[in-house]
Amino acid sequence: MNVTNFLKHHYRHFNAAALIDAAEGYNKHLADGGKMMITLAGAMSTAEMGIQLAELIRQDKVQIISCTGANLEEDIFNLVAHDFYERVPNYRDLTAADEQALLERHMNRVTDTCIPEEEAMRRLEHSVLKFWEQADQAGERYFPHEFFYQILKSGELEQYYQIDPKDSWMLAAAEKNLPIICPGWEDSTLGNIFAGHVISGDIKNVHTVRTGIEYMIYLADWYTQQATEESKVGFFQIGGGIAGDFPICVVPMLHQDLGRTSVPLWGYFCQISDSTTSYGSYSGAVPNEKITWGKLGQDTPKFIIESDATIVAPLVFAMVLGQ
Repeated sequence: MNVTNFLKHHYRHFNAAALIDAAEGYNKHLADGGKMMITLAGAMSTAEMGIQLAELIRQDKVQIISCTGANLEEDIFNLVAHDFYERVPNYRDLTAADEQALLERHMNRVTDTCIPEEEAMRRLEHSVLKFWEQADQAGERYFPHEFFYQILKSGELEQYYQIDPKDSWMLAAAEKNLPIICPGWEDSTLGNIFAGHVISGDIKNVHTVRTGIEYMIYLADWYTQQATEESKVGFFQIGGGIAGDFPICVVPMLHQDLGRTSVPLWGYFCQISDSTTSYGSYSGAVPNEKITWGKLGQDTPKFIIESDATIVAPLVFAMVLGQ
């Protein structure tokens, strides 16, 4: 029994059934000629979501990604330093002294996984700084994901690869030149490192890396060109926060602020969330609330799977990939 058949046989009720409905809705959206945005919050790259996300990209089952700066860089950290990562299965039992010991070894913990500073962060800093400086000196400006694409395509990191390259979603995205939105990139390790190099004077122009508002302008142009009544754009959201809230707002902006009312609403919506439904919480808002903000329509297919994305997302992707 393959994964899809197993899920369809056993996942019949509650969140399990919502998973099946969402995956089948994803497939129907694509079959009807639609496009899909996937948004990545949390530490999905460190959870190695790239194993399946890369294949979704290669098979043209995702046309654009929105992610945090952490997910952008952590896929590459994993690509070049995987063998130096350490898993801490008893992370719930760590004392403050245990955490201090990890710090002294320069092991940065993400739940049960420690990212090695020297082999991951500093190795990538060494490469990206050269590209930042070259752009800075030439008076050129690029988005964070464009700098990463330049580095990956240059091949200079290949000597450090420690996983099968087909399991890196950033490599797959670079090969496709996939559009990426990375709101709040400043809130990332390399965002902090970039700020440090501006302060120290290595980078003269703080605007060498394009961010924020320019990403929204970029997304507005992309959405206006790509979204049609015959080919609507779907929204598959993993987690909450800025990775999801920022890009979904492009539609009401286009309608309400630019008067582009012919641009269709998002054509599909699914969120995987472990946030409790609550008052005033974006992550905990039910999908229908988005109707009042002009993001979704009353007839938009809407799904919410209240569960752990590290468990749920690979299963949805397996169904989308026909596994």
